[in-house]
Amino acid sequence: MKALNQLKTFTRILDEYPADTPLGKFLPGFYRQNKQMGSTDRKVAGRLVYNYFRLGRALPDLPAEERLLVAEFLCNTQTNSFLQHFKPEWAACINFSIKEKIAMIKAAYPDFKLNDVFPWHAELSADIDKQKFLESFFMQPDLYIRVIKGYEQQVKAGLNKAEIPFKDEGNNCLSMPNGTRLENIFPKQHFFEVQDYSSQQTAKYFRPEKWDKWWDACAASGGKSLLLHQIEPNIKLVVSDVRESILANLDERFQQAGLMKYQKKILDLTQNPEQEMHDYAFDGIILDAPCSGSGTWGRTPEMISQFNPQRIAFFQRLQQSIAANVVKYLKPGKPLIYITCSVFKAENEEMFDFLTSELGLKLEEQKVLKGYERKADTMFVARLTAPLQPGVTPE
Repeated sequence: MKALNQLKTFTRILDEYPADTPLGKFLPGFYRQNKQMGSTDRKVAGRLVYNYFRLGRALPDLPAEERLLVAEFLCNTQTNSFLQHFKPEWAACINFSIKEKIAMIKAAYPDFKLNDVFPWHAELSADIDKQKFLESFFMQPDLYIRVIKGYEQQVKAGLNKAEIPFKDEGNNCLSMPNGTRLENIFPKQHFFEVQDYSSQQTAKYFRPEKWDKWWDACAASGGKSLLLHQIEPNIKLVVSDVRESILANLDERFQQAGLMKYQKKILDLTQNPEQEMHDYAFDGIILDAPCSGSGTWGRTPEMISQFNPQRIAFFQRLQQSIAANVVKYLKPGKPLIYITCSVFKAENEEMFDFLTSELGLKLEEQKVLKGYERKADTMFVARLTAPLQPGVTPE
């Protein structure tokens, strides 16, 4: 009876779920309207609907209930009453490897193709292992935090007291199961920043020097600025974004981290920012560019169903426009750090081709940060430098 009710709730969610809306925003509203659902009911409902979308675009002609059972089998490693009720023969094999499970699904549904989960695999960056990347969609990514220096022992002690399993990833980075309610463990203390592992790794490419002037051009919530400040607290920082509300939220986050000296600018960098920026020249620019976000879809698998592949070309044009308006404020010989959370070569390798051939930058290094290998986001980072003027050495 319990499994049947869970299936009914799943069906209701799917029926009411509007396209082009993040699940993370829709589900809390659904739960508020259905207050009879307890915490366990909400947890199971969330698992079912997220797992359903993890199947991506595979087996599109199957009824939703059947697709859900396939997804539950592929995405779980521990037996649960839902699968035991509807597919006990699959529940008995829940501990099989993902490759063994995929073979079983192919035997039951000959039309199943792993490539259909994420059908734009031909557009992936060259360094991405397609098989591992596609299989990673059946695993929920971990929650990662960056612990502020000096608070490592307090954070670990708090997690241990709450019996939260965690792993020390090095460099003040901890990982733990997604859905961990950190606000319940650390209600007031500001000991850490929630930030994905791959996002934290981009800091290796910054290399600021004391008293440098840096610009975080598409700052959003300020995560890269905070990384920069952690490396070198004495930099002079300008942060900009097109969204005023985002920059307003950034103030509180910076204050908690002790980042007090910075300038904010509301800029649409698809337009020439000369009026606002004509007096500026920077020792480094971070361009965490607007992108498809495809490297984060392990966290938001509903995006696979909603994505229009024409958006890839749209984002590439957007990135080119922004980059062209940003690089002219870079001092000769100084770095531009280009970052995306995309897996598409059009937003990654093809962009550093544009940055070098069209804008004259020199590529120093680039890397796909393969989050799919460690239950994290997959990102791309490139460090490029502005050309030196003849007879001029960098400061």
